[in-house]
Amino acid sequence: MPPPPTAKPHPNPPPLLLLAPLRSPPARHLAPRCRRLSSSTTCVAVSPSPPSEASSSASATPSDTSAALRALCAHGQLPQALWLLESSPDPPDEDAYVALFHLCEWRRAADAGMRACEHADAAHPSFGLRLGNAMLSMLVRFGEAWHAWGVFAKMPERDVFSWNIMVGGYGKAGFLEEALDLYHRMLWAGVRPDVYTFPCVLRTCGGVPDLRMGREVHAHVLRFGLGAEVDVLNSLVTMYAKCGDVRAARKVFDGMALTDCISWNAMIAGHFENHEREAGLELFLSMLENEVQPNLMTITSVTVASGLLSDLDFAKEIHALAVKRGFAADVAFCNSLIQMYTSLGRMGEACTIFSRMETRDAMSWTAMISGYEKNGSPDKALEMYALMEVNDVSPDDVTIASALAACASLGRVDVGIKLHEIATSKGFIRYIVVANALLEMYSKSKHIDKAIEVFKYMPEKDVISWSSMIAGFCFNHKCFEALFCFRHMLADVKPNSVTFIAAFAACAATGSLRWGKEIHAHVLRRGLSSEGYVPNALLDLYVKCGQTGYAWSQFSVHGEKDVVSWNIMLAGFVAHGHGDIALSFFDEMLETGEQPDEVTFVALLCGCSRAGMVSQGWELFHRMTEEYSIVPNLKHYACMVDLLSRVGRLTEAHDFINRMPITPDAAVWGALLNGCRIHRHTELGELAAKFVLELEPNDAGYHVLLSDLYADAGKWAEVARVRKTMREKGLEQDYGCSWVEVKGDIHAFLTDDESHPQIKEINAVLHSIYERMKASGFDSVESYSLEDKEVSKDDVLCGHSERLAVAFGLINTTPGTSIFVTKNQYTCQSCHGILSMISKIVRREITVRDTKEFHHFRDGSCSCGGSG
Repeated sequence: MPPPPTAKPHPNPPPLLLLAPLRSPPARHLAPRCRRLSSSTTCVAVSPSPPSEASSSASATPSDTSAALRALCAHGQLPQALWLLESSPDPPDEDAYVALFHLCEWRRAADAGMRACEHADAAHPSFGLRLGNAMLSMLVRFGEAWHAWGVFAKMPERDVFSWNIMVGGYGKAGFLEEALDLYHRMLWAGVRPDVYTFPCVLRTCGGVPDLRMGREVHAHVLRFGLGAEVDVLNSLVTMYAKCGDVRAARKVFDGMALTDCISWNAMIAGHFENHEREAGLELFLSMLENEVQPNLMTITSVTVASGLLSDLDFAKEIHALAVKRGFAADVAFCNSLIQMYTSLGRMGEACTIFSRMETRDAMSWTAMISGYEKNGSPDKALEMYALMEVNDVSPDDVTIASALAACASLGRVDVGIKLHEIATSKGFIRYIVVANALLEMYSKSKHIDKAIEVFKYMPEKDVISWSSMIAGFCFNHKCFEALFCFRHMLADVKPNSVTFIAAFAACAATGSLRWGKEIHAHVLRRGLSSEGYVPNALLDLYVKCGQTGYAWSQFSVHGEKDVVSWNIMLAGFVAHGHGDIALSFFDEMLETGEQPDEVTFVALLCGCSRAGMVSQGWELFHRMTEEYSIVPNLKHYACMVDLLSRVGRLTEAHDFINRMPITPDAAVWGALLNGCRIHRHTELGELAAKFVLELEPNDAGYHVLLSDLYADAGKWAEVARVRKTMREKGLEQDYGCSWVEVKGDIHAFLTDDESHPQIKEINAVLHSIYERMKASGFDSVESYSLEDKEVSKDDVLCGHSERLAVAFGLINTTPGTSIFVTKNQYTCQSCHGILSMISKIVRREITVRDTKEFHHFRDGSCSCGGSG
């Protein structure tokens, strides 16, 4: 058989690098049992027949084989060398193996190198120092840290190079604790670290990060007399910066007798990473003054940081400086420019740079996609991603995460599912940034079940993962699940301010005061009570749980109040029926210099509507536009129509709608319809119903309003027609839910719920109350019973579930204890009357928060002043 074509000779491989990036991680434990090396699929072309010059190798002596193998390696003929190794009956000498391993490492021939390792492993019960080091260097470069440990274990003699290879290999593979353990073993073995050891160890300390260990290694540097080595000092600067001790990093930097560009880069990056952008940029200017030439890494980091200063002029100066220094054509620099301009919100400049780039990589496209998404153009972000696919550019994990964020903003779950499939096929799903983006996308797209599935299979979860899941449950009206998730989180991850805000929202939605107080205690212990939106989240919690005293105390101690803080308190006063207090509070807000916004006036107009303060409402409506230049939106118009309609000024309300500069929505017409029902104006009510049912044809509430309008006018045929329409549309009854907190546990009750363990006791209590009310001469007690009857407005819009919750609270709390019930529908006249009577009979204060307002029942009366 003819020999294969002779490979073109290659020059000798260059000296080996000490460490190399790894591709696959070793086992998590440090000292695995040494196992036999195995080969993997060969990617090097090896001839099935030997070359002619080696045809007599079977009869050659080991020395001849070794010499031939060294010669083949010297000429870069890897396939022939590998064939000769595997076909020879006797193993070659150590020098031949070393030459072969050097060649495999230089050529990046991982599969050939693993086959050679398997051969050497079978031929040697132990490895000499030179052979072992050659194998370690090659294996670490190929990312085979597990196999490297097996070789290391078979080396009776190890020098500092051997240890450096293993420490650096484990560190770069991400096994940081194991790398530090190896470093300690090295010291215990009596091996003296050298100038190459400490950069590896210090990088590992910064990666953990472990400041205590880093300081200990710093002491070792000084003890072994390497405190003047530039590479070691550069690593110290980086370590301290990564561990958050910028002052220590700067002290090391300022004490360096000799610095290079890497020194300056490390310190500048250290300032940036620790959010000291101004200090980093000042140091960069000092670098220029000291005539140290910045390199590409310097320019890219400074450019990106410039975009975070919100100073466009300075950013343009950095741009001009970089162009002058000759970096304009570099892809990495252009990418950093795109990031800088997108951070400043200058998408036009970013597009110009992107369009002028002759070469674009995945990071270029990702920077544009991320820029559009973060600057409020998620549609353009998805268009850019589509163009990226057309240009056959493979996305990376950050690309997928940015595109998923755009899908979350747009509700494009169809595109999100495709991105999910791509992430799975490319293995990006294991990256936490992608998994977190999927959680947000599915949650915001109302596919919480898919979000749960992603969360369940995440190998690692960080605080963002848990916070996204808690917020997702809240967004999908699963607040009990959100609180359950929060409690599980506490066992694994420390919550941050975003987590607490989501948890407070869940407590506020469910009226879970006790849980809210527990979470408040967590916030105080963590020292986060004044961070970000947390103070406002606390205000919202206590207001919605009916604890205006707690809310006022929190508001008073909140140092930096913003308009949101004032709005929450205003809305709270309005919800509790204190419109007059809300107006006084608004005046106090203006005296402090706080400028109101559109939300402020929605709350104020709503308060005026419920209190019947027409003149004050008109005054506020005009002040909103004339004094504060706030353009009224549909909510403001709906409040004004409701204000006029409630007091019977229906014609004025209708004329107001006709003069609206924007098209009225269902809420505007619904407010007029409700006013017509109250004041029995059938003709105008029918007109309002015509518009509202065109806009919201499947809303049960509006159908019931129309039915009641006809019933009050005695038009029973029309009532029957509306009821028939409701039955055909399946709008007869929307089951309500009420929940009450007792002894720290939340108990939920559905309409006609018979599943609760104490349902017999609950029904007995209610029956007893009905009998006492009847004996007291209470009107129409029969209409309040829960027996089967024709579906009414109260059944459709109320469901009476709060009766069950209140009865449960009476059974399971001590006499005199207040009861707080939250429900997801409005409180009907029937329940309103019953709860008023219960508060008088049992001498308890009962608070019900429905979808409209708070009802504080005490001694037979309600704070709302009405009857439902």
